[in-house]
Amino acid sequence: MTTSPGSAPENADTPARSGAGQRGPRPARLTPRTIAGYATGSVGTGGFATLPGLVLLVYLTDALAVPAAVAGLIVTGAKVWDVLIDPFIGYASDRDEARTGSRRRLMMIGALALPVLFALTFAVPAAAGPTAAGIWVLVAFLLSATAFSLFQVPYIALPAEIAPTYDDRTRLLAWRVAALALAILLFGAGGPALRGDGDTLAGYLRMGVVAGIVIGVGLLVATRVAPRRSPLPLPPDDDVHAASAWLAAAREAVGTLRRSRPFRMLLATFLLQALATGLMLAGAAYVAPYVLGDPGAVSLLFAALVAPALLCMPLWTRLARRGKDRAFVVASVLFAAATLSMTGLVWAPGAWVYAPTAIAGVAYAGMQALPLAMLPDVIEHDAATHGAGRGGAFGGVWTAGETTGMALGAALLSGVLALTGYVSTTAGTQVDQPTEAVAGIAVAFSLLPAALVAVSLVPLLRYRLRREDLGRGGLDGGRRPHDDGARA
Repeated sequence: MTTSPGSAPENADTPARSGAGQRGPRPARLTPRTIAGYATGSVGTGGFATLPGLVLLVYLTDALAVPAAVAGLIVTGAKVWDVLIDPFIGYASDRDEARTGSRRRLMMIGALALPVLFALTFAVPAAAGPTAAGIWVLVAFLLSATAFSLFQVPYIALPAEIAPTYDDRTRLLAWRVAALALAILLFGAGGPALRGDGDTLAGYLRMGVVAGIVIGVGLLVATRVAPRRSPLPLPPDDDVHAASAWLAAAREAVGTLRRSRPFRMLLATFLLQALATGLMLAGAAYVAPYVLGDPGAVSLLFAALVAPALLCMPLWTRLARRGKDRAFVVASVLFAAATLSMTGLVWAPGAWVYAPTAIAGVAYAGMQALPLAMLPDVIEHDAATHGAGRGGAFGGVWTAGETTGMALGAALLSGVLALTGYVSTTAGTQVDQPTEAVAGIAVAFSLLPAALVAVSLVPLLRYRLRREDLGRGGLDGGRRPHDDGARA
């Protein structure tokens, strides 16, 4: 049985779906304008991933007096909803792309709605008690996350449609992660600066409004790179009602995991690493005031992390040409070693932490760029072996996995805070935290992320998709006997 990119095997169990891969060849080359437009989207996606992860938990515990355990449930609850809808949005994006010839419509809706909803998340009235404040944040953040997914899921699917070659995807995603690093610096340092040192509710609102506008502009620019092609007719029985659509979306999501061993391994790796980075991101806002004794140190931590990431991006692009998965292993090992060394914060907190943070920043650049460059390869391989038109389904599952990891990172931190006796407070009030709570914050910022990234190496080492496997069958789709998904 033979296959070619964009076509399904002749006797495949799953029929070919309408989609981008069946509309002729990809663009002949990747233009600078496309690279710039796509990368600009990461200013928005990076802002939304960074700022809530950095300040939302501390906003609840230190400005609204919501208990740490409850605050963790609020952050996680909104993310659970996000995980549930991401596969459905991926399914809707695939159908919309087939009907209209572009993924642009859902991206535009999300980009326009997110700034307003993001600002509302930090607009809790001063008279609200902890319970009412918690409910306000939960609802507003849930809606914000929904708007974000409307953009993010189709955005994740675009590289397989706009980058024609294996190396083009690395180049496209390297620039995207460079923009992501800038966004982390911009929002990680600028967000707390806009909020102010007093942690007032007015400061949080100011931060939410300004950050929401910047996020929205970044997302709107990126919508323009979504390609427009001629619509394709859907099968006669494809006009389904909402309930059936949810079930179809769930089947598509499960199908991506069942069919593609490379996707399973890559997603498991990325989920564990998202959990580690989510834990560190949420922890930075606590490390600065309670471990280092300087609330302003959070900006220095982000600068130490991001500056090396920007400088070393060409290094990871060069290493990726020799094998993206091998470079990914190197980045993961380096990150685990750097964060493990930060465990010394428990006994000797000090400015020395910026050195291992910078090393972690070098590794973080690779941990972001490489899996995102590998995902379009997985989508192309699936299209070659099972039929095109499922990029949105992969994007939905991927976004759900990333969201799960980031949400569980904040939840894990809130659990550590609760177990170690962390004391919640209101805006403008200072409290002395127990010694156990300060030690727990340090461990959650160092030892736990190192352990999670070390575990992520197990699925990563089982990823087998290589450059030579693309453009032909092989791996799972070829149903090769005796190798069960091993390298072709």
